[in-house]
Amino acid sequence: MTPSFHLHDEVGVDHAHDDDHDANHLHLHHHGGPEGGDGRRLSSRALAQVLALTCGFALVEAVGGWWSGSLALLSDAGHMLIDSLSLLMALWAARIGSRPATDRLSFGHGRAEVLGALLNSVLLFGLSAFIVYEAAARLLLPHPVNGGGVLLIAAIGLVVNVAAAWVLSRGAHSLNSRAALWHVLGDLFGSVAAIASGAVIWLTGWMAVDPLLSILVSMLLLAAAWRLVRQAVWVLMEAVPPHLDYNRIGEALSGIAGVSSVHDLHVWTMSAERAALSAHLRIAAPQDWPRILAACQLMLSREFCIDHVTLQAEWPASAPAGKPVPIDIISEDKHS
Repeated sequence: MTPSFHLHDEVGVDHAHDDDHDANHLHLHHHGGPEGGDGRRLSSRALAQVLALTCGFALVEAVGGWWSGSLALLSDAGHMLIDSLSLLMALWAARIGSRPATDRLSFGHGRAEVLGALLNSVLLFGLSAFIVYEAAARLLLPHPVNGGGVLLIAAIGLVVNVAAAWVLSRGAHSLNSRAALWHVLGDLFGSVAAIASGAVIWLTGWMAVDPLLSILVSMLLLAAAWRLVRQAVWVLMEAVPPHLDYNRIGEALSGIAGVSSVHDLHVWTMSAERAALSAHLRIAAPQDWPRILAACQLMLSREFCIDHVTLQAEWPASAPAGKPVPIDIISEDKHS
């Protein structure tokens, strides 16, 4: 028989008895990879370090923006203050996400990081809208800006943000920590814009460059926020991870020796980096199941890096032994 792969359950297939299903339903667990304990500890440590850098310099930049009258500096300071809140949220989500599974949360707390990334994205949307609003007001009513002061403070901010981005990139193993990294990169872009704003004002006196560059930074933040929202929703909708090919996985399972067909195949994202799989495999003989199961597990781990696998074996029910004895059932209506 040529192996086949079906998206949904086969029509007219004889399933094994329920007892056979229960006896041959094996759930495989393995925890590892970048989202394991070492990855989470690295992410949490990086988040804590960047939080200290971001929160400290946000206060310096806020004072400098007020003193110089620069919207670019003030908006970047506001961005960094929101980043501090976002980093706190990300740190909390990383700590929650590292907790083990419980009897109420059998998959664990991994999606707390996804929720943290989603909330961080909402903050980015709100901040971008505020910057655009303030920039429009300043274009209509220009404010004097101290270009030299902006240039000095923004240069210091650039150094701080480069250091923060470098620290965080080393621990950006999850969607949550990547969300925090995009916040810091937004700060870095903000510092570059503030430097350009200060230089132009200092050299030419053109005040409109300050709100115009602030709008540019807000557009970059909106693009990053939209990307994070899309990734987080993809995880929450239990979609097939974008790096995996659903049909190729089904064909690979059906190609295992002893497997005649595959159906009810589901591949989804448990957390930001970890995929899970469940499927029903129709086999010819129950005694072949241990070998087939081991082969499927090895193939899924090697070719697709899927280590959380639930496979259900099915085979045709055998006919009862012995000669069947016909039994006539007489309805009570015939006796009346």
